[in-house]
Amino acid sequence: MKYDVILAGVGGQGVLSLAAIITLGAMKDGLTVRQSEVHGMAQRGGAVQAHLRLSDQTIVSDLIGKASADMILSMEPIESLRYLAYLKADGVLVTSTDPVKNIPTYPEVEGIYATIRGLPSAQLIEAAALAQQAGSARSTNMVMVGAASAHLPVQEKSLLAAIDELFSRKGEKVVEINRKAFQIGWETAALAV
Repeated sequence: MKYDVILAGVGGQGVLSLAAIITLGAMKDGLTVRQSEVHGMAQRGGAVQAHLRLSDQTIVSDLIGKASADMILSMEPIESLRYLAYLKADGVLVTSTDPVKNIPTYPEVEGIYATIRGLPSAQLIEAAALAQQAGSARSTNMVMVGAASAHLPVQEKSLLAAIDELFSRKGEKVVEINRKAFQIGWETAALAV
């Protein structure tokens, strides 16, 4: 088994947080994990992407080739489209609907959504609104991990254990909110399938 994910977003959205939860969950399941460094603008607003590879065997490279990613997991809709060349024909795109209009020529949002909806397998997730529903706008990343989890070869219990481990130092309330955000993301994605 091998499963490759392109993580995309803009600086400040927490692409590393997405990777950390998925990586730790996969390791709890006994999978081998390789992750590239996050590439892009470090400051808030610049394009950021990372490669995340999961396997039950040795992984030689941390980079994903074009047309071979099983998933694009994106925190921003236009960033999800930027990496389509990496997605395999039967791959899935899971993206937040929340645009970060960081350039004056940002395209019309409905056109971006239409392009995404035209893909063979794509899910648009209203992550910011769902994070608010979970109790904190800061839990957007966990909504997206929850939405992606239906496609990942990582057990739900392992991802939840990773959330517990990574957020425990911030207190029980933060853990609870992030677990709830994960669950809401999972339920939303499951209804969309």
